[in-house]
Amino acid sequence: MYCLITGACGVLGRCFCFELAGLGYNLYITGRSADRLEALKSGLTDKYPDIDVQCFACDLTNESERGALFLDAEKYGFSYVVNCAGADIQKPLEEYTQEKLTFQTRINFEAAAAVCLFAVKHGKSGLKIINISSISGANPMPDFAVYSAAKGALTSFSVAVNEEIKSKGMSCTAIVAGAFYSRPDVIEYIKTQGLWGKIAAKQPEFVVKHSIKAANKRKGKYIVGGANRLMNIFLKCLPQRVKLKYIASRWSKTRKDAF
Repeated sequence: MYCLITGACGVLGRCFCFELAGLGYNLYITGRSADRLEALKSGLTDKYPDIDVQCFACDLTNESERGALFLDAEKYGFSYVVNCAGADIQKPLEEYTQEKLTFQTRINFEAAAAVCLFAVKHGKSGLKIINISSISGANPMPDFAVYSAAKGALTSFSVAVNEEIKSKGMSCTAIVAGAFYSRPDVIEYIKTQGLWGKIAAKQPEFVVKHSIKAANKRKGKYIVGGANRLMNIFLKCLPQRVKLKYIASRWSKTRKDAF
């Protein structure tokens, strides 16, 4: 059996690759860069020579490329499908272009939903889908509005699909993650959050291990880290206007456009 991992060349996707390879699974990995996929494959097979790694370069925001990916992936049986592909663009809506808006909504929700549809149609009992969502999706976030809305949709979608496919012996888990140490700009951003940022942020390996554990328990949603769970409970107690004002005051100071 194989594990399909999207966004495999990103920090979290790469961690999923090595964790699942270490558990003895073959891998089917995808990302936008064929060269980076081949380099990742080389590193995986060097460390785990007994596993098979299949690569398929694909821009998941492109319907025709997704279709080609699904046609190729039909040949394999999957134990896990992990949707890591995403883009954490952070800026006010008025600073977007139409192209950037389309890209972020497609990669953060549409692509994951399309992969889930493929997996459910072609999967067998025992399939576990892991969708990497975000604690940012728990509330509307001024200056992070597109990302938070897309991740909120992905969480809701995953919980609903998990209920739908229980009778098939499948599961779909939304991993509601906070900040984790990845790109240099993200690491610098965590530092600006002070003590709370250090408490809440996690290493990617921590996120991966707990994601797999939650999927094995067939949870519909799992919030990573005790600090993030406490924050989620606390924010639920606040009036919406208070939350919006607080979020706007914090997130308006930062711009991120990694893609």
